[in-house]
Amino acid sequence: MKFKRLLITTMLVASQVAMVLPASAEEIGQGNGLEPSAEMQQLDVNGTTTDGVQPGDLPADQGTTDGTMGDTVPEDGQEGTETGDEMIPPTSPVTPPADPSMSQSNSGQLILMVNSKKMYQNGKEYLAPYPMEVKDGVSYISIRAIVERAGFQLSFDNTTKETIIKRGNDELRFKLNTTYYKVNGVTQTMRGKSYSAQNNFMVPLTAITKALNISYSYDAVGKRVIVNLNTLPVASFSIGNKEVIAGETQVQYITNATSPIGLPIVNEEWIGRQDVFTTPGDYTVTYRVQDSSGQWSNPFTLTIHVDKPHTPPVANFTTDKDTYKMGELITYTDLSTDEVGITERIWENKELAFFTPGQMTIRLKVVNKFGLYSTVEKTITITNETLYTRDEFNKLFVPVGEEYTFDGTQVPSWERIRYAFTSDAVTLIRSNSPETVYSKGILYKESAIGNTRFMIHHANSTGKPVKMYVIATNNNSETTRLTQSSLGFGGPSSYATAAGKASVVRYYESMQTGSKYKDTWFAPGESKIILNELSATPMKQGDVISLFADLYSDHTLNYTVIMVDQDQDPFKTLPYLSALEPDIHNRGTYMEANRNIEVTDLIGNTPTRLLIGDNSSDPFLVGADGIKGDYRMNAGNFGVLYRIKLYRVAPNTLITFNPRGGHYMGSIMVNGDIVGLPSSGSLSAPNENAVLFRTGEREQTVDLVFTAAPGSNLSVNLLFQQLPEKKSE
Repeated sequence: MKFKRLLITTMLVASQVAMVLPASAEEIGQGNGLEPSAEMQQLDVNGTTTDGVQPGDLPADQGTTDGTMGDTVPEDGQEGTETGDEMIPPTSPVTPPADPSMSQSNSGQLILMVNSKKMYQNGKEYLAPYPMEVKDGVSYISIRAIVERAGFQLSFDNTTKETIIKRGNDELRFKLNTTYYKVNGVTQTMRGKSYSAQNNFMVPLTAITKALNISYSYDAVGKRVIVNLNTLPVASFSIGNKEVIAGETQVQYITNATSPIGLPIVNEEWIGRQDVFTTPGDYTVTYRVQDSSGQWSNPFTLTIHVDKPHTPPVANFTTDKDTYKMGELITYTDLSTDEVGITERIWENKELAFFTPGQMTIRLKVVNKFGLYSTVEKTITITNETLYTRDEFNKLFVPVGEEYTFDGTQVPSWERIRYAFTSDAVTLIRSNSPETVYSKGILYKESAIGNTRFMIHHANSTGKPVKMYVIATNNNSETTRLTQSSLGFGGPSSYATAAGKASVVRYYESMQTGSKYKDTWFAPGESKIILNELSATPMKQGDVISLFADLYSDHTLNYTVIMVDQDQDPFKTLPYLSALEPDIHNRGTYMEANRNIEVTDLIGNTPTRLLIGDNSSDPFLVGADGIKGDYRMNAGNFGVLYRIKLYRVAPNTLITFNPRGGHYMGSIMVNGDIVGLPSSGSLSAPNENAVLFRTGEREQTVDLVFTAAPGSNLSVNLLFQQLPEKKSE
């Protein structure tokens, strides 16, 4: 009885093994004798085949097919990997190729004869355990057939009941009677359901070819499917050097060699490789590799351009004379040259004029992009004779945008230019408090309609990277249009004054070019992120951002300014954010934020000043905190745009910018041109000023556009005074 039970159990195990992992037969030449497949091996003492499949875990037979075929024939030469469509073989009987060469194929091809068990590889004919067939318009192939011929690994997962195909690092997992399979752990859909036919596990052909990126085509004349099973290794390389210099550069060869079936690379061969190329020119270098099976890759060829050695730039300059009076303008002409271009010029003792007599040596160092440099110097003579004093010279010759020092303590005694101003209906939303933000949250909230200006200035002190957003919401029943006309963004920067100056400069540039114009439409109830420059780059700890923007909406929009962690979704996070408390800086909403100043009197014949941001002649805007509703005063009138028109500026008038409240870094527009305050560095109150404009020999009208740069200090003066009389040299 026990013997009978053991015999039945053994027969069941054997039948299950044969069902999913049936052996194929190999027909040698034209002989009829069949040799067993190498994968049909005896069970070991533990009941496990040598390919790792547990016989007791094999899926049960799901039945056989009826053997019917479809009747649609693909176009001749159809590529299997281009469209991914299933290929349906013809139903008519297949005639073996009359030309013996048709039964030959290189090692990279497997030829499957449609409606037949016959397969051809390496000039030999093989028999599949079951012919390729069509079910519901999908071509199916036995897993065992393609695995044996392609050299893949086949196993069975006892836990998941999945049949596994492996090729190198790729893994495919199939289950019976399913339309899905897993490719490297990702579930994908097949075009048909897997099934068992006479104990052969059948899957759509393209389930395997797609997953493993195997191309195939259909030969309508020969009635065959040609599968490309090229297993040659692949070799390539690149050069790690940005440039290769003859006789100097140690060439960095970066190789990349792989086997599509995961075999180790055991050998490589180079042709034309040199670690250092001694002469300039183009060199062809070829690389190929060999895998552990002995196969060589196709050669990979790269042309390497070798440049001649670089030479240092040649530093050279002249002055218009060799001898000058004290206070006489020196004209420098830079004659330096380089084959690729000079990237840096470093001057020593280059003064527009000298005010002490003696020998003065000026040096120039020029550097090219390769770090090569040269230096030249020239000595000039300064006589005891004075042409201009330092103050006279500065007024006449300091370039526009450059600074010079003077006795600023006398400025308050200068006559004030009295002016009246008109205002435009512009709503200013100033988000500037807390200026230094220590936790994520809502920085400001407000609603506005019509012309609106944003001024945003904040520093990140949360200890981690963050992003800032402005979210606009349309709570109206009508669609709302938001038009952005101008925008300037500065930062992220570790320097508040630098971010503030950059935002103002770019704000003026957008006025000049219209490059930031855009329309955004909001459906009823819709929210969108606006002013996207704010969140384009995360703010690191200590970073400062600054932004100006002019907008117009035809209906009221609600605005919320927030700071959140860089990886947080602003819309999902917003409901959980609380409003942050302000610090000593200013936030608020202010009306009539454009000021138009017109001066019709003649100015410039005597020292006069036009004062901005003093809360006297230029009173501060009064508004309210959009979150708390508290009364607010816009100290300094930051965010206010001043348009100043001086109708009559006297001939030979110098106009300069003089800060009175502290350090200043910003810019101003003078007759449509952007002038730095100053061009580089910063201005200090009260003894420094920057040159804005000089009138000529006739009376002129001067137009100025100004807004205070965030991070700087108010108030400021525009100074008007007569230029010294020019002297002959």
